[in-house]
Amino acid sequence: MAGDTVIWVDGERASALPLPDRGLEFGDGLFETLLVRGAVPLFTQLHLARMQHGCRVLAFPPCDETLGEQLHRAAAYIGTRQWPFSALRITLTRGSGPRGYAPPREARPRIVISATRLGEASPGMAAPAMLCLANIRWPTQPALAGLKHLNRLEQVMAAREYRLAGADEAVMLDQQGRVVSVVAGNLFLSLDGRLLTAALDQCGIAGTRRDLVMRRWAPALGLEVVEGTLTLEQLEAADEAFFCNSLIGLRPVARFQQRSWTSHPVCEALYQQYQGDLS
Repeated sequence: MAGDTVIWVDGERASALPLPDRGLEFGDGLFETLLVRGAVPLFTQLHLARMQHGCRVLAFPPCDETLGEQLHRAAAYIGTRQWPFSALRITLTRGSGPRGYAPPREARPRIVISATRLGEASPGMAAPAMLCLANIRWPTQPALAGLKHLNRLEQVMAAREYRLAGADEAVMLDQQGRVVSVVAGNLFLSLDGRLLTAALDQCGIAGTRRDLVMRRWAPALGLEVVEGTLTLEQLEAADEAFFCNSLIGLRPVARFQQRSWTSHPVCEALYQQYQGDLS
């Protein structure tokens, strides 16, 4: 049933994380969440490329081949369970090390993979979401901007906020009050015939579905995508808004504060492009 989870640590089935581990102690690591259909992880190369970029930024030893092998083995196991869809998370930490912040000179990264069964295939795009505004904001750190590293406390706190507010998601701002994203996804606005999304040079996560919207799906529809500064005023003036992540694909926005949207033609057209890539 949905919720079944299997975990591997360095390629072996496990129920506990070996300690010490710098991922747990300092958030010293990266992660990726892949949607798996049957036994096939989707858009794998985009996920692995982002993780490899993160490894270079964090000065992790190369582990591309090992990551690929363990991902392949996990996907094959999922196939034996006959799960129609599952979420596969790859967590890469710097592994064990001596006490203190300084990383070990000869780090041995640890790979933790978990696979969780999801529900049956969705008949279509998710229902439009209700958004609130998160009080907590993204921290500014250009050196880590775009990475999917393990330090996600701001998003944990923002997720708690939107649950308490009875919303489906929350808009997160940067320290200057500019729109960056939702808690678990990249935000796009359709305004004046163009798609607008936040530049991620100071904070935020460069999502794989964001990349696909910008480089593949929007161009296929003749839509111009502009990265830059987003404001709350632009969000409230948008013709429509939607967000995207690896598990939902794309989801339209129904309401944000006093603004509501009942029609989502751009998101629907992009969702058809997404579905086409899945077939």
